[in-house]
This record gives sequence, structure tokens and C-alpha cells, in this order.
Amino acid sequence: MKVILQADVKNIGKKGEIVEVADGYGRNFLLPKKLALPANSENVNVAKAQAGAKARKDAMAVDEAKLMAAQLEKVEVEIPVRIGENGRLFGAVTGKDVAEALKKKNIDVDRRKITIRGEVVGEGLYEAIVKVHPNISTTIKIHVKKE
Repeated sequence: MKVILQADVKNIGKKGEIVEVADGYGRNFLLPKKLALPANSENVNVAKAQAGAKARKDAMAVDEAKLMAAQLEKVEVEIPVRIGENGRLFGAVTGKDVAEALKKKNIDVDRRKITIRGEVVGEGLYEAIVKVHPNISTTIKIHVKKE
């Protein structure tokens, strides 16, 4: 029996896929729980249209991410930190600090998508990797300076 999945089903497929399943499984489990629709010609056409719309939406998201990545490459942020007598930091510089510095420049980036390259041990210039999209990332420069 061919069905069009309406939700991700473990070991079967992802939402929108047309898959072949056992008749009993489709008739007694997938269809009553609204996890799938029968793959008749009308439903297949609707599924193909939805897949095309999803592909266009994904392409737009990738284009926007590339544009944002290009803009972020030019950004440099300064992060003031407390430094002790021997030049060591009090605490650490994290993605949260970088996200707050970016927010001051009206750039909104989730702190969980920022990773600092290497370890920040004192004043200086460092790089952070910002993951704009699952496949697209960019680097920004971070100036760590004494407060």
C-alpha cells in the first residue's frame, strides 16, 4: 500500500514522502492516527505541490543566510573584560558575551550558534564562528580589551 506521510514516522520516512508500507500497517495504524494519507492521484499532486513550495522556501532561507553571512564577515565587536595584574581574565568570554555585543550593533544572533575559536586567555584579537544556517557559517572578529 502506498501512502503519503503527514508526519515523521520512525523507520518509515519523513513528512511528505510517498512510501510503500504493508496493507495492515497502513490501514490499521497510519491512516486512523492521521499519520498518513492514501497515495491516490489527488493526494499525490497535493504532496508534490507542497514539496515544491518547501524546496522554494528552503532555497530562500539559504539565500538569506548567505547574505547575512556576508554581512557578518565585516563585523568586528569589542568586548571589555576585567583583567588581573598578571594579564589573566576574571571569568571567561563566551558566546553569550559575543551575542550581547552584536545586539548592541542591532544584529540579533542566537548565543548557541556562536563558537569562539581557541581559548580567550587575555587581551587581543580572536575569531568566533557564527552558524547562520545548518550548512553556512561565517567568522567575526572579537577584540577583547581591558575594562
